[in-house]
Amino acid sequence: MYPGHWAKKAPEKPAAIDAFSGEVLTHKSLNDSSNQIAQMLYAKGLRPDDRIAILMENRLIYYPIVWAALRSGMHVTPINYHLTASETGYILKDCGAQALFASASQAETVQGIDFADTSIRLRYVTGGEIAGFKSLEAAMHRHPARPLAKEPRGEYFYYSSGTTGKPKGILKRLSGKPVADGLPNADIFDAFGFTHRSTYLTPAPNYHAAPLGFTVRMQAYGGTTVMMRKFDAEEALKAIEKYKVTHSQWVPTMFVRMLKLPEELRTKYDLSSLKVALHAAAPCPVEIKRKMIDWWGPIIDEYYAASEAVGKTWITTEEWLEHPGSVGQIKAGKVHICDNDGNVQPQGTPGLIYFEEDERSFRYHNDPEKTQATAHPLHQNWTALGDIGYMDNDGYLYLTDRANFTIISGGVNIYPRAVEDALITHPDVVDVAVFGVPNSEMGEEVKAVVQLRPGHSGGKLVEEELISYAKDRIAHYMAPRSVEFTTKMPRLENGKLYKQKLKEQYWKRVDLRQQG
Repeated sequence: MYPGHWAKKAPEKPAAIDAFSGEVLTHKSLNDSSNQIAQMLYAKGLRPDDRIAILMENRLIYYPIVWAALRSGMHVTPINYHLTASETGYILKDCGAQALFASASQAETVQGIDFADTSIRLRYVTGGEIAGFKSLEAAMHRHPARPLAKEPRGEYFYYSSGTTGKPKGILKRLSGKPVADGLPNADIFDAFGFTHRSTYLTPAPNYHAAPLGFTVRMQAYGGTTVMMRKFDAEEALKAIEKYKVTHSQWVPTMFVRMLKLPEELRTKYDLSSLKVALHAAAPCPVEIKRKMIDWWGPIIDEYYAASEAVGKTWITTEEWLEHPGSVGQIKAGKVHICDNDGNVQPQGTPGLIYFEEDERSFRYHNDPEKTQATAHPLHQNWTALGDIGYMDNDGYLYLTDRANFTIISGGVNIYPRAVEDALITHPDVVDVAVFGVPNSEMGEEVKAVVQLRPGHSGGKLVEEELISYAKDRIAHYMAPRSVEFTTKMPRLENGKLYKQKLKEQYWKRVDLRQQG
């Protein structure tokens, strides 16, 4: 299904609700607005396989823009609005977008972009004014709210979050099928019981693949999305009660923040409407997930996938309780666990995760070397995206960490995630990042950077307490040798930790000391 169907069948039903303001976008409004934007782009000469980009925070207008691309055969690139002007300009240039849709709050960013160095020739603003941009609302309303004569299905053109380097554009081939045939990869949506009767809470930013993809598919199913402008632990619980949310999607850091609310707030809201609470984007510490299951019941389900759409797993609460820590069984392709030389590892031994496909389904735009680097040395249709993990005897996959962040100390591999999972359960810890720093004898040693709860401060005694706390829960050689404290972790709103940036700060300190 798609908006054209639901505009006729349930025109006044909310397709999306702004949880902050209460503003409603009906299925008819979504259909009409996306048609007008598609007509506007077509009138300006854009055609199937052309590209557009969106730079704005969570707003209801986001969805008609996305649907305009999806119903006119175009690629749409959502851009993280926290990026700098140079980072944003890099993506705009690299993706080849001809039209940019921005909110007025992004004025400082866009004014720092040299558009002459990009393919952008159409610039539209919503929610105010930006010099050199036309009002989106004024421009779109000059065009009819009827569909284009042909509506080939478009595609997302996501860029990786860039936590380990420059963002990589993930370009997918267009199918050539009409959008009325529906969106692809509905299996996970069906598996977790989404229907036109569902109400889906999205507490994450639209520029990330999973929140936007699930929201748009919810609209395609004829359901309702409740959009949070940004995540707040109590406001999320309040939205579940107010809108009788049936389905939701989270990242583990959101679970941590909700669990650490005062007991009177955690029990204040009626969450009985919630049938499925999905989580993804980052592995969830076992103890955190257990606590969520104890609180919300057996509705905490998980999936593992990537923007590259290579491989897919999911796992229900019941399965997870039998295989704690697993991200599930493989639902798409085959999986192979290999060492650094490409040799298949024995069952239960961690290694680089490769997904096997009939043929490679994606490429990194303008970067054949990075694309090739993801392939297995001997099998071009095996793709690895940098995750380390292992399989158990029942065919369940477990993630241990990202390959880039494995610490090698005295020739032994230490996976930071195990250390982070131990420390995050400390009652005073809100967030934690673990990585390796240089050690003249061992090569690397384990460093932890910790964000404490408001009102708590660090110091030598707290550092010693946390190291001891870790040693009580993991092998002593894995425990951090040192702990530093921060008031805010460089974590993206999609839950991913910008660990590379954090790690570089400490390696630079060592370099400066050595130079001195």
